[in-house]
Amino acid sequence: MSTSFSRIVQGCMGWGSWGHNLSASEMAKRIEFCASNGVTSFDHADIYGDYSTEETFGTALTESGVARERIQLISKCGIQYVGNARNNPIKHYQYDADYIIWSAERSIQLLQAEYLDLFLLHRPSPLLQPEEVVKAIETLLDSGKIRAFGVSNFTPSQTRLISKYVPVSVNQIEFSITNFKPMLEGDLDMMISKDITPMAWSPLGSVFKEDSEQTKRIHEVLEPLCKTYEATKDQLLLAWILAHPAGIHPVVGTATEERIAQAVASEKIQLEETDWFELWVASQGHKVP
Repeated sequence: MSTSFSRIVQGCMGWGSWGHNLSASEMAKRIEFCASNGVTSFDHADIYGDYSTEETFGTALTESGVARERIQLISKCGIQYVGNARNNPIKHYQYDADYIIWSAERSIQLLQAEYLDLFLLHRPSPLLQPEEVVKAIETLLDSGKIRAFGVSNFTPSQTRLISKYVPVSVNQIEFSITNFKPMLEGDLDMMISKDITPMAWSPLGSVFKEDSEQTKRIHEVLEPLCKTYEATKDQLLLAWILAHPAGIHPVVGTATEERIAQAVASEKIQLEETDWFELWVASQGHKVP
C-alpha cells in the first residue's frame, strides 16, 4: 500500500522534553493547525524525549479530534539511548527481528494509532543483519502494522544492501544549504534512480545557529532575495531544497504556528535557477567548476 506524505513534514523531536516541552493540549492545537494547513505528516522516533514524546503526542492526537486517516505517522527504531527510561550502559544500535517488531508495536500503542504509515531504521549499525530486518518488516507489513518501510541516515551502499532484501521507500537524511554532501556523493542520485523518497532533517542547516564565514556569505545573498521573492530567509532555504529534482520533503522542527505556516508557504516559491546557484556558491565559498 503506497502512502503519500505532505511535502513539508512536521518533525516532533522538539515538541517534547528535548525542546519546547509542550503539554498534550498544546500538542493537540499544533496537530490541528498542521492538519488544517496541509502539513499532514508527523515525524517521530522512539527515543525522542527519552522515549516519552510519542506517548504525549498520542494523547494529544486523541484530544485534537483530527481523524487518523487525515494524517501520516512516521517513527523510527534502533537507537538504544542512554537516559532515564532504559538501563542502557552505552548508546548503541539494536536491530534483531524481535526488537524491531516490539519497537514498532510500542510506538503504535503510544501514538494511539492502529498502524504507522512509515517505519524507519534510525541509523545504520555495523552489526545489522539484513535477514533479521526483512523478517521483522515482512511481519509488520503483512499484519498491517506498518504501511511502508524506510531507513534514516543510510549511505547509498547501506541502502542498496537493505533494499536487496526488502523495498525501501524513504531515506531520511541530513540535508541543507550548509550540508549538501548528499547532493555530491550520490545519495540523492541513487534515491532518484531507485524511486526512494528523500526526507531532509535539519533543513535550515547551520545558517541561524553559527556565525561563520560560510553563514555570513549565505546571509548576504539571502537579504536581497528576501525582497525579490517577498519571503523570509528560512522560506528561501526551504525553497532551495524543494527545487531539487529528487523531490525532497523537508522535516521542519518548529513548534510555532507562524513558522509552520511560513514553511507551508515556501512550497509556492519558485527560485530562479541563477538564484539557486548563487546560494549554493555562497555556501561553498567558490564558484561551481
